[in-house]
Amino acid sequence: MTWTANSCFVTLAILFLWRVEEIAEACSCSPAHPQQAFCNSDVVIRAKLVGKQEVDVGNDIYGNPIKQIKYDIKQIKMFKGPTQDVDAIYTAPSSAVCGVTLETNGKEYLITGKLETDGTMHVTLCDFIESWEATSDTQKNSLTQRYAMGCDCKV
Repeated sequence: MTWTANSCFVTLAILFLWRVEEIAEACSCSPAHPQQAFCNSDVVIRAKLVGKQEVDVGNDIYGNPIKQIKYDIKQIKMFKGPTQDVDAIYTAPSSAVCGVTLETNGKEYLITGKLETDGTMHVTLCDFIESWEATSDTQKNSLTQRYAMGCDCKV
């Protein structure tokens, strides 16, 4: 190969690898402080996961079914959100599209998420989701006392 052809090949390879990195970052977000996650969420609950199923939630513009994962939960405590209990949370079916994978063996979680107009709760990888067991005592106390008061402050 000539020098010009080698040069073009290397340039194209670099551009291709650069684009692959951008494509690979389909779902990325920086970790949020628990208080910031609390303030940015519509719903903050402590819940036990009791079931999981894949459900159809409609069709895309081509008529293909849109799938989501529905986690059946037993709400233990509502820290922020609607007056009615949340009995399920929905997420995308894969982490590539920000879906969350959780253990459904009765494990308890602290979960933040968004409330849709139809009243369903949706979560993504960008929401704060942590096992209740791993949540510190300070964080547990702050959920009921401090976090809501400091929503105007950015951490």
